[in-house]
Amino acid sequence: MKRFYREVTVAAAEAGHGVLLDGRPIRTPGRAPLAVTTAALAAAIATEWDAQSESIAPQTMPLTGIANAAIDLVTPDPAGFIAPLALYGESDLFCYRAPEADLAAEEARVWNPILEWAETRLGVEFALASGVMHVAQPAGTADTLGKALMALDPFRLAALSPIITIGGSLVAGLALVHGAFDSEALWQAVTLDERWQEERWGEDAEATAARERRHSEWQAAARFLALLG
Repeated sequence: MKRFYREVTVAAAEAGHGVLLDGRPIRTPGRAPLAVTTAALAAAIATEWDAQSESIAPQTMPLTGIANAAIDLVTPDPAGFIAPLALYGESDLFCYRAPEADLAAEEARVWNPILEWAETRLGVEFALASGVMHVAQPAGTADTLGKALMALDPFRLAALSPIITIGGSLVAGLALVHGAFDSEALWQAVTLDERWQEERWGEDAEATAARERRHSEWQAAARFLALLG
C-alpha cells in the first residue's frame, strides 16, 4: 500500500491514546480505532508510521501489529486467545533437560532460578524430565499458569503471545511480564540449547538467520511490554 498521509500525530482517545494520520485515527484491520493505554506506546507506534517511505511495509511496524492483535483478536475473546498459550504450561521448555550431563548442568544453572521464581510467585510446582518424553505436571500447575494469563489485559496478552511461542515457555513469558528477569536474559535462556549445539557442532547460517529473526520479534514484543509501563 502506498503512503497516503503526510503527518502522524498522537492524541487522547476514548480508549486511551490514539494515533492520527493527517488528523484521522488509524484503524485496525478489524476497523476499530487503534488506541492504546499509554502515551509512550502511542508515540512509538506513531514513529513506526512516520518512518514509512513511499510504500507502507507492515513488517517494519511490529508494535502496530501487536496493538492490532490486542484490539481485534484478544479483546473480543480473551479466553479463546489464551487457550493455546496456556497449553505451554503443560510442556514448558524449562522442564525438559538434556541427557548430556554438561548441557543439563548448564540448563539447571540458567533455568532453575526462573522456575523457582514461578514456584514462589505463583505457588506452583514443576516436574522435570530428562529428554523429550512428555512428563505430566503436578495437579493444578497448568491451571494456575493459565489463570495467571487470564489476569492480564489484552495488550499484555498480545505481546506475550510471540514471547511464549518463540521461546516455547509460558514461564518465561510470565517472568517477563512481571519484570522478574530481563528480556535478554530470558532470550539467552530459551535459546540455550541452540547455542550449545552450535558451539559443539559449528554454526549453521540458515539456523543463525532464523534465530536472528525470532530475536527481532522477541525484542519488539518485549519493547511493547516495556512501553505499557
